[in-house]
Amino acid sequence: LPIASSPVSSDLLSIPAANTLSIDPNTTRMAVVLLIVYLVFFAASLTYINSEKRIRTMVFTIIVFGSFMAFLGIIQFLSGTDSIYGLRPNSGTSPFASYANKHHFAALMEMIVGLTLSLLYGEATKKDKRLLLIIAVVLMGVCVLLTSSRGGLLSLLAVVTFVTALNLFGKKSNRRESNSKSNKFLLIGASLTFILVLLGTALFLGAGADLKRGTGMTEMEDVSTGRFHFWGIALQVIKDNPIIGTGLDTFGIIFPKHDTWNGSLRVEQAHNDYLQILADSGILGFLCVAAFIFLLFKLSLSLINQTHDKFRRGAAIGALAGCFGILFHSFFDFPLRTPSNPFIFLTLVVIAVSSVGAAKLHRKHH
Repeated sequence: LPIASSPVSSDLLSIPAANTLSIDPNTTRMAVVLLIVYLVFFAASLTYINSEKRIRTMVFTIIVFGSFMAFLGIIQFLSGTDSIYGLRPNSGTSPFASYANKHHFAALMEMIVGLTLSLLYGEATKKDKRLLLIIAVVLMGVCVLLTSSRGGLLSLLAVVTFVTALNLFGKKSNRRESNSKSNKFLLIGASLTFILVLLGTALFLGAGADLKRGTGMTEMEDVSTGRFHFWGIALQVIKDNPIIGTGLDTFGIIFPKHDTWNGSLRVEQAHNDYLQILADSGILGFLCVAAFIFLLFKLSLSLINQTHDKFRRGAAIGALAGCFGILFHSFFDFPLRTPSNPFIFLTLVVIAVSSVGAAKLHRKHH
């Protein structure tokens, strides 16, 4: 959007110059196009995932997909190849399964782990299917550890804690079950056992070095791996452009202006999506994101407390836990800037907030 004529003299340029709201209009234009794609997908999901049957189908489709991707990642790890699907070599990246960035693959896994674990904790499926869910959640949880992603590990712990807390303290149709101390201890024990099983399996697969890095036990010159520097620059950009920012996806362009290093490192992202949102779109853009997150939790928690269907409740808790996991991960990385992750995230948002059948089930209960 042109807002004024350029202060640069036309004698210095071969073409006319103009100021715009974004420091790189073309980059911001492409970012807006991508947001429109997400919006269309989100609107379509809200429209067509409109029945209990479709929600159930979508939930199990996501779990099967996540399990397959986890199995693929484990095979790749054991084979020692860095090629995606064993066919496409990648230089200068850290691939895992089909992802060029293993940290963002960990974000995918933590989202689906929350959905799977919640179905198990809420006894939302038949007994003959629980073993399959246990295998699926272990495969995906182990994959998070194999990526050696510290943000992924912390987010996985956050997801497990979130699912456990909602099942412990959330409202249930059976008040006696909710107040049973034995069930609470059993749930806590199951969570601890799950973490221990993941650690044991990862060690058995030879991921000791990856676990050390993921838990921060290795010696590093910079424990933040440059993040403190990136965050400091993001804060400077925010200070200079507090209202509307520098333009969507322009952090990599404004970064060299404030960079105090030698300039050999090219940085495209701030490795903290909340700071980058403030830098790219200012306070106005950040308020939009904050409002979305607030409405997500408000609507989902309301649904969880109102419905008395075990599957619907378990799916909503798991979907919200998955969303919470990647939002937590976004404090240390930029997992929602890999396009495949937002599609899963938005699908989980629909599962978490869709009130299909909630009012009917509530009336039946009374």
